[in-house]
Amino acid sequence: MTDVTERTVVVGAGLAGVQTAVALREAGWRGRVTLVGAEPHRPYDRPPLSKDVLLGEADPAGKGVDLDVDFVGLDIELLLGRAATGVRTADRLLQTEAGPVRYDHLVLATGAEAVTLPGAVPGATPGVHVLRTLDDARRLKPVLDAGGSLVAVGAGWIGAEVATAARAAGCRVTVVEAAEQVLPGSLPGAVTEPMRRWYAAAGVELRTGQRVAAVRDGGVELADGTVLTADAVLLGVGSRPATAWLEGSGIELAPDGSVRADATLRAGAPGVYAVGDCASFPSRRYGRRLLVHHWDNALAGPRVVAAAILGQEATYDPVPYFWSEQFGRHVQYAGHHAPGDTLVWRGDPEDAPGEAAGAGAGRQGWSVCWVRGPEEVLVAVLAVDRPRDLAQGRRLVERGAAVDPARVSDPAVPLKAAVR
Repeated sequence: MTDVTERTVVVGAGLAGVQTAVALREAGWRGRVTLVGAEPHRPYDRPPLSKDVLLGEADPAGKGVDLDVDFVGLDIELLLGRAATGVRTADRLLQTEAGPVRYDHLVLATGAEAVTLPGAVPGATPGVHVLRTLDDARRLKPVLDAGGSLVAVGAGWIGAEVATAARAAGCRVTVVEAAEQVLPGSLPGAVTEPMRRWYAAAGVELRTGQRVAAVRDGGVELADGTVLTADAVLLGVGSRPATAWLEGSGIELAPDGSVRADATLRAGAPGVYAVGDCASFPSRRYGRRLLVHHWDNALAGPRVVAAAILGQEATYDPVPYFWSEQFGRHVQYAGHHAPGDTLVWRGDPEDAPGEAAGAGAGRQGWSVCWVRGPEEVLVAVLAVDRPRDLAQGRRLVERGAAVDPARVSDPAVPLKAAVR
């Protein structure tokens, strides 16, 4: 039975932190639960920031994005506006800007922060923005409200989503990407090639293979000397675990900056755990350490942390899942593919009908599957406006099911019917 005098402190009031606090209560934790957050706002959900908040469909003051949690009823103490500055593991003290907080169990859930470019400091360099927080969205929203011009540096997930919102608001949008393709590092170029056309169809100028040499007030300068002017520059060049504050704590960080959690999400130091975007974990399923920066990871991991704190056995080895809404398409991915996996197209992006509600006349729906080894095991699926493929494919990936690639490639055959 839980000692009611014990205190679990969760540092990070994003989805992973909040869900950890909630999971503890749901699992029967009777001790104190304290949630420490750097932002002054009540905990909120981040996916709407690049969509509903920018377009005014959610209140930029926070209403409509708040996480629906009864903190008072669950007896969860909120300490907001208190950034963590360090951990003294020997004394079990979390150090914050407002003084130390004692813990018996500490959960690191500080998430990730945006990567910037030299000389471009959001909030300090005029006209330069990132999009990670509610305050970031508030600063960018007036540009969309005014129908201003935008240069997005990076054709990744966030760049595409903000470009989508900006075009919907009537803005002139240019997206610049150093790689030769969109979504570099996430998907093969052959898979993303059909997505290039989405930009042009939406009226977005896409410049791939062009590196930004300098970011300045009023636009960017490319490596070839071209200057692109804009009312705002969005830096969407990636994110990294928000863990710099842990230096010197003795808590081990991986080369990518993530907290090196084990399969139970313990972080190595006594009583310390890590979850969400700031933590990597060993995946037996995929035979490697994973760092997953997606909403579903922040939702699922907390249950394992809660079990570990309560002395129960649980391991974390999920099938990664994420989604994105861009240029009117619903893009979903489940699994983890690697070089050497066989890519199987399921439908033609040029003529496959979509299934997504509200997709509109003539919407193109298609999927791509990755099959591994001589056993032909389905390891990943990408679905564009084909939610049924994603739902069935995700279950098959979780099972490690072997499939018949010939049947997988036929979009008229349900994926579940392609199992050997």
